[in-house]
Amino acid sequence: MFPPVEDASPEGLLAIGGDLSSRRLLDAYRHGVFPWYSTGQPILWWSPDPRAVLYPARFKVSRSLGKIRRHCTFSVTFDHDFEAVIQACSESRLINGMPSTGTWITREMKAAYIELHSAGYAHSVEAWSGSRLAGGLYGVALGKGFFGESMFHRETNASKVALAALVELLQSRQFHFIDCQLSSEHVLSLGAVEIPRTRFLKELAAALDHPDSAVHWTEHAV
Repeated sequence: MFPPVEDASPEGLLAIGGDLSSRRLLDAYRHGVFPWYSTGQPILWWSPDPRAVLYPARFKVSRSLGKIRRHCTFSVTFDHDFEAVIQACSESRLINGMPSTGTWITREMKAAYIELHSAGYAHSVEAWSGSRLAGGLYGVALGKGFFGESMFHRETNASKVALAALVELLQSRQFHFIDCQLSSEHVLSLGAVEIPRTRFLKELAAALDHPDSAVHWTEHAV
């Protein structure tokens, strides 16, 4: 469905158009490609070089995060409310103290990932403060690879607690990596590293050499 990733632009743009069907999305992830575009744009497909990857064993737990987890400030669930998580990720938020304008999680994007979740491929992690959804994240699991899409927080450190719980689950299941897609100061501070696209594709192939487990993760909770 996609041209060779080597044909991507220097910024990583590989293709324009198509749709967000489950079949196309899964094919994209299996080839190191992901969708990212804003409202009003056609669907844009990316395969950046370098790639930001977080290896579970290298996840950095800060002293403050460790203290929060030890004191059970938040409870964590998996696949408990996927729709609430992706909705929260799509809402406007403050960036450097200013309201953000627009979002890449469009209405069609939400519908597409909710369908992937129903099929058992997309997963959410929820951090709760009592009955309040305080933070969380979602992404796609294929083979032994997890492809992170977005995270949010309404309370400080809630999304990091959700990520820490995800890392523990993935380690217990011997996942190879969490694909963070694009590098940023935030993901690098969590322990992510940049690797060449050629290396990522080799590691992706090794992760996909394991069968998919297209089931919900609701049996896990922290």
